[in-house]
Amino acid sequence: MIELYTSPTPNGWKASIALEELELPYTVHPIALQKLEQKEDWYLKINPNGRIPTIVDKDNDDFAVFESGAILIYLAEKTGRLMPSDVKGRSRVIQWLMFQMGGIGPMMGQANVFFRYAPEKIPFAIDRYQRECRRLFEVLDKQLAAQPYLAGDYSIADIATWSWVFTHNWSGVEIDGLDHLKRWLEVVGERPAVERGRLVPQIPAQTPTAEDLVDGARKILV
Repeated sequence: MIELYTSPTPNGWKASIALEELELPYTVHPIALQKLEQKEDWYLKINPNGRIPTIVDKDNDDFAVFESGAILIYLAEKTGRLMPSDVKGRSRVIQWLMFQMGGIGPMMGQANVFFRYAPEKIPFAIDRYQRECRRLFEVLDKQLAAQPYLAGDYSIADIATWSWVFTHNWSGVEIDGLDHLKRWLEVVGERPAVERGRLVPQIPAQTPTAEDLVDGARKILV
């Protein structure tokens, strides 16, 4: 059994989508980021960085794994799925996973900060991060022109990258003209496990407004 500590964010979706794809039994522990539960002592014992997601593998001596990319690799290796076992195939998947972890995620995160959350709008910063996001999207589009998924077959690299690129509108980044990326977004998004995983943890009875999301993010960023 896997215990999943998460929130409804792109990084959180990576873990829940992977768990759904792999059909692993898991229990969900929602973390209220706005209440800074991720900074409480009990949580820092399993995730010293105080971020989400985190998993605890109850079947492996309560082994805790933090950092979303590390979680994806752990789950893929645990099950022997969503990542090839041969050296070249494994490397291709990890390369594109690192592309998301080192590029797509941080750049979209900064675009969100300056485009959505910063009390003062700084045009230079907004333009800088949105342009870099668009450039990275163009890299993805070129890769997806030659094959259906980022590393050939569907893998944890697609799960990680889709979870962020799916939110491109929130970052203020258009994908017009990137037809291969659009095709991939639709195909991955229609997978039943992706649809289920994106709803973890369960959406509250009253869906938060954009203003609520911005206010909550500002509390976390302070």
